[in-house]
Amino acid sequence: MGSELVKSIAGIPATRVIAATRCAGQHHFPDDVTQACVGELGPDTAWHAPLQGVHTLIHTAARVHVMHDTAADPLALFREVNTAGTLNLARQAAQAGVRRFIFISSIKVNGESTGRDEAFRPDDPAHPSDPYAISKHEAELALLALAGTCAMEVVIIRPVLVYGPGVKANFLQLMRLVRQGIPLPLGAIDNARSLVSLDNLVDFIRVCIDHPGAANQIFLVSDGHDLSTTGLIRGLKAHMPSSGWLIPVPQRVIEFGARLLGRNAAAQRVLGSLRVDISKNRDLLHWAPPVSVDEGLRKTVDHFLASDQK
Repeated sequence: MGSELVKSIAGIPATRVIAATRCAGQHHFPDDVTQACVGELGPDTAWHAPLQGVHTLIHTAARVHVMHDTAADPLALFREVNTAGTLNLARQAAQAGVRRFIFISSIKVNGESTGRDEAFRPDDPAHPSDPYAISKHEAELALLALAGTCAMEVVIIRPVLVYGPGVKANFLQLMRLVRQGIPLPLGAIDNARSLVSLDNLVDFIRVCIDHPGAANQIFLVSDGHDLSTTGLIRGLKAHMPSSGWLIPVPQRVIEFGARLLGRNAAAQRVLGSLRVDISKNRDLLHWAPPVSVDEGLRKTVDHFLASDQK
């Protein structure tokens, strides 16, 4: 996400962009983007030099969610980067005169799932359940507390699952299964999940850079159109040159099989619902997703197919 965000903001007239990275050569940015190598994100990272003259800081870096973490104390590692590292950056930003700090958090701060006809809202009580989500929530609280003591404004954005060109992890695996034509027993899944295309997320972040209504607010962001797992696969299949069948196996049968195999958590990610309400974005910032779900899926599949042929 960071690279696409940098490229998008670099296209704003009269805007100077500094991209802070771990080391040089990791990313290919436009020629007018300055790259600052700061090393690893942590509680002792020095930010003085790249922060000089910065008006708005967008913080996307994090120790990301790990499915099978083998660390002895995962929470301590997440806190070191996502909580202490973020607060260290924010304090130095405030001292340097940064006017707005945009923090990319996670919908996992709200929780892991909703009902089929329910949706998370920004002002709902937080229910983080794993070390990653806990560390993000603690960072949010620290940032809002800091904003109450200085002139720097804070904007917190909690995206749902982000997809787009170059997407990885489970979304990439799903596209591979569809491309291979493997029959999938997911043709009768009646859940509802909010997703957000990379284009829509970047557009929303751009709005939050200088919109006065965004100051010291928490936002959830999605495409504004929820999909069932069945609907998502059909959407991917529509842009594939050839694909397999969707077999309408009753959801109860799949859930029963998952319990027998001890795969309840994995099944929840496929069968469960997670919806968000983005009406605050419309009402407060007058923002609506500019890219449709179908267009977002088409761009994602096109990039996947082109990369797969190289």
